[in-house]
Amino acid sequence: MLITSRTPLRVSFFGGGTDYPEYFSRFPGAVVGMAINKYIYISALRLATFIDYKYRLSYSRLENTTRIEDIQHPVIREVLKYYKVDEALDMSVIADLPASSGLGSSSAFTVGLINLVKALKAEQMTRLDLGLAAIHAERELLSDSVGVQDQLHAAFGGLNRFDFVDGRIRISPVQMHSDSQNMLLSSLVLIYTGIQRSASATVKEQIEATRERKVDRELGELLALTTQAVEVLEGSDPERMLATFGAMMHEGWMIKRSLSTKVSTPEINELYDAAIEAGAYGGKLCGAGGGGFLLMVIPPERRAAFNERMQKAFLIPIDMDRQGSAILQN
Repeated sequence: MLITSRTPLRVSFFGGGTDYPEYFSRFPGAVVGMAINKYIYISALRLATFIDYKYRLSYSRLENTTRIEDIQHPVIREVLKYYKVDEALDMSVIADLPASSGLGSSSAFTVGLINLVKALKAEQMTRLDLGLAAIHAERELLSDSVGVQDQLHAAFGGLNRFDFVDGRIRISPVQMHSDSQNMLLSSLVLIYTGIQRSASATVKEQIEATRERKVDRELGELLALTTQAVEVLEGSDPERMLATFGAMMHEGWMIKRSLSTKVSTPEINELYDAAIEAGAYGGKLCGAGGGGFLLMVIPPERRAAFNERMQKAFLIPIDMDRQGSAILQN
């Protein structure tokens, strides 16, 4: 039987940077974001024992090996080792959008892989424990300097606020009216910058600045926007909600650009300014920065004109994923 995990990517609205232990070990941290209907799929098929390899992996490259230790893909290798997966497997990975694009694909992959491994072992795991397991895998098994929001968005799905206080995580779904939620979802569009990047250099500079307390004021401002954003999103006037939310996104992006010299580039700034001139209320670059996707907020009545003016750009409308990482069986 082929078993597949389907795990959503995410867009982070506010609070990014406060979800790093380097920050929330000293101050409360909080983020607001949304899982989106763009996915990473990881499939596994148990292999017959007489085949001359034990693990066949198909992702951006093809691997055939007989030992877990020889697997080149670091996440697959370490997760299979940690969870003591000993059976022969054929595994393949496909994704709706490219990696290294600021949509949390690395963490979504880790969440989806752990979810798949647990399904293969017929073991149950809560969404909280799935997110925490992915955080442990990335930060401890792989020694990656990552935040802790992407794993939670991928595990839970939906539109949520996550708080990080005193070593604990609190999950609070944003309670939106139907008209406001429909307005928000019909306004969001991704614009591909054409730049695939590694977030490591940007994250390294930002973490060093966080450790040295050079960006405490800026991160505090982003945290304040998180609380304000929930109040705005839960308002009852859809048009007022969207206009205010878009303006706040713009404000947050201006702050985020000040966290590191590597967050943006002149080309990205030019594309962002063009989107604003075409009718967007505001937006931000997704992820740590340096490339990937811009997320823009465009009121529905301006979308046709916006699409016409931005026709040379690669635009992707998005919706909300409401399920989180799921197991599909064929």
